[in-house]
Amino acid sequence: MAAAVCIVLLSLLLGSCTRPPVREPVTLTLLEEWTAKTINEGREQELRQFTQETGIQVKLLPSPESAREKLALWQELLRSGTSSPDVYGIDVIWTRILDEYFIDLKPYFASDISHNFPVIAARYSVDGKLIAMPYHADIGILFYRTDLLREYGYSEPPRTWDELGLMAARIQAGERAKGNKAFWGFVWQGAAAEALTCNALEWQAAEGGGQIIEADKTISVKNPNAIRAWQRAARWVGSISPPSVVGYKEWDSQNVWVAGEAAFMRNWPTYYVDSQAVGSPIRNKFAIALPPGGKAGRFGTLGGAGLGVSRFSAHPREAVELVRYLSRRDVQANRSRVLSVPPSLPELYDVPEVLGPNPGFAMFRQAFRTGIVSRPSNVTGQKYPDVSEAYTRAVHSVLTGEKSAPEAAADLENELIRITGFKKGPPPGGSAHP
Repeated sequence: MAAAVCIVLLSLLLGSCTRPPVREPVTLTLLEEWTAKTINEGREQELRQFTQETGIQVKLLPSPESAREKLALWQELLRSGTSSPDVYGIDVIWTRILDEYFIDLKPYFASDISHNFPVIAARYSVDGKLIAMPYHADIGILFYRTDLLREYGYSEPPRTWDELGLMAARIQAGERAKGNKAFWGFVWQGAAAEALTCNALEWQAAEGGGQIIEADKTISVKNPNAIRAWQRAARWVGSISPPSVVGYKEWDSQNVWVAGEAAFMRNWPTYYVDSQAVGSPIRNKFAIALPPGGKAGRFGTLGGAGLGVSRFSAHPREAVELVRYLSRRDVQANRSRVLSVPPSLPELYDVPEVLGPNPGFAMFRQAFRTGIVSRPSNVTGQKYPDVSEAYTRAVHSVLTGEKSAPEAAADLENELIRITGFKKGPPPGGSAHP
C-alpha cells in the first residue's frame, strides 16, 4: 500500500509539473485627465469593451479638477517610481514636463502617428521620441444662441471680439427688459487658472499680440496689441459679463449657459453634451463657431490629450494595447458621436457618424491647421507651469482692476525674464514695446 501511495503522489507531482500555470488576468490602471461625469461614464464603457476584446482589466483612477492639481499629482506619482498607474492621460501642454517618465511609443505607432493632425502629433514628440499617442483633440470655441441671434436681427455669430461686445450688450439689454435680470451677454473663464491662459491667448493672438513667449524664445507679451486685448476684456467684467466671471472656471460658465442665462459662452467642445442634453433649456437653440477674431485672424487655443505608458509599469505590453485601443479610429469616431469629443484624426471629420450629431465639427478640420494658437509649453518645457501661472496672475490683475494693463504687462515681462532667462522683443510682425 505504501508503494501504491508513493506512485499516486509521484503521478500527481509529475502532472502538476506538466500542467501550465494559471495566469491571473492583468489589471491595468489608467489615470485620466478628464473629470466631467459624462466623459468618465463614456470612458468606462470604452474600457469595458477593451476588456471584452482583450481580457485585460482596467481600473480608472479619479483625478483632481484643476489642471495644476492634476499635473502636481502626475508628477508626484511618477517621481515616486510606483508601478501604478500604467497609463497616463497627458495634456497637450505637459509633454516636455513629463517626457522622462514615459517609454518611447514610436516603435509601436510609427505609422499611426502620421495619420493625426500634424500640429497635434508634434506636441507629443520630444527629440524624436513619441511620449504619448493622441486620442482626442480640443480647441477653444464660441457657443452662441441661434434663437436669440435671429430674434435680435443677426444672421451669423460675431466675427470679431468688438462685434461680440456689441451683440452681447444688445441681446442682454433686450432680455433684461423682458424681466430676466439674471441674463448676461457673455460668459467665459476668468479665474486665475489655466483656462484664463487659454482665453487670454485667444484675445491677444487675434489682435497680433503674440503667444506670450515665441518659438524663438522671445518674450513678446509686453506689446500694445496684447495690452489692448486685456483692456477690452476688463471692460466686459460687470458690463456684458457678470462681476463674478473673474472667479469662473469651465463648469461655472457652463452652469450659467445651460440655464439659458447667457447669449455667448467661450468653452471647449466637450461642453456640447450637457448643452444639448434632454431637458436642457437651450437644447436645439445654440450652435458653435471659432472664437471671434481681430486684425490678425480668428484663433482657438489648442487643447487635447494623449496617452503615455509609464516606464515603471509592470505591464508595458498590455499598456501599449490599451493606448492602441483608445486611440483607434473606430473608438475615436464613437467617442465623438456619443460625447462630442473632437477626434485627432483628420479623416474622421468627413464621416457622417461624427458630423451627424456634431455639425459644428466641420470647421475643425481647417481650424486645426490654421486657426489655432498654442500655449508656449514646448519652448519653456519644465518652466511652463511657472510661466502660465505668472501670465494668469497678470491678466487676472487687469480684469479685477488691481493693475493697469501696461503695468501688468511690464511686471509680467520682468517676471518671465527671471523665470526663463529669455530675451524680450516684439511678437512676429507685431509692434515694438510701448
